[in-house]
Amino acid sequence: MSKRHRHEPHEEHPDESWLLPYSDLMTLLLALFIVLYAASSVNTSKLEEMNKAFKTAFSSGIGLLDKSAVIQNEKDDLDKRQKQERADTEQNHKSLVKQEQENLEKLKRQLDQYIKKNGLSTQLETQLNQSQLMITIRDNALFPSGTADVKPEARKLAVAIGTMLEKYPDYEVIVSGHTDNQPINTFEFASNWELSSKRAINFMKILLQNPAFDPKKFSAIGYGEYRPLEKNDTDAGRAKNRRVEVSILRKYTDAPNESTTLNAIAHDASQVGTL
Repeated sequence: MSKRHRHEPHEEHPDESWLLPYSDLMTLLLALFIVLYAASSVNTSKLEEMNKAFKTAFSSGIGLLDKSAVIQNEKDDLDKRQKQERADTEQNHKSLVKQEQENLEKLKRQLDQYIKKNGLSTQLETQLNQSQLMITIRDNALFPSGTADVKPEARKLAVAIGTMLEKYPDYEVIVSGHTDNQPINTFEFASNWELSSKRAINFMKILLQNPAFDPKKFSAIGYGEYRPLEKNDTDAGRAKNRRVEVSILRKYTDAPNESTTLNAIAHDASQVGTL
């Protein structure tokens, strides 16, 4: 007869269900400590800047939605400033044009009085137009025929003209020589180009003996027979074409230059666009 084994009752295991909420609690505590540590290492300088920005926005009453209005106000102010700058530039230009006109008219009167006083009305004349004050001198008053040597009495004329011009040293001066169409071919002058150029240079040199003048503002040009005043088919016409012209060029013949103003406008506009 088989023996039956008798099983001893097992000891009861303790209840471990409390481990689940405990592990969750530990996980939450770990996450909390990580967040607290991260918060403690925030860049304080950036935080202060952000704080100031919020204070400024709230105290001024300007929000993000008002940014377009601010930009528009800046552009309106810029437009007003541009208009004022253009008005000031135009007004200044008009004043300069008026002053220049008065100066050239005064100089022309002085030249005309000198011409009349010395009986030179058949040899000299003046003309004031929109680009220049021009003094025209017949060649027989300045040079012997076929030469570029200034006559002794003509030197006095050049000195007198220079004395009247010295009050206006800032103007550009062009001395130009002209001939008739009669050909010339000498040892000194191969053509009328050389003759007209040399005459202009010699007369200009006498003007530049005046120390009040800056040579950089003077130039001499020879046109030969290619810019006649009259037809060359008569002695009278050829005589008028043989001449030296002294041109005092205007400085204010065009509209006022707005390049400086436009550069300033472009700069201001770029600044507004970055607000």
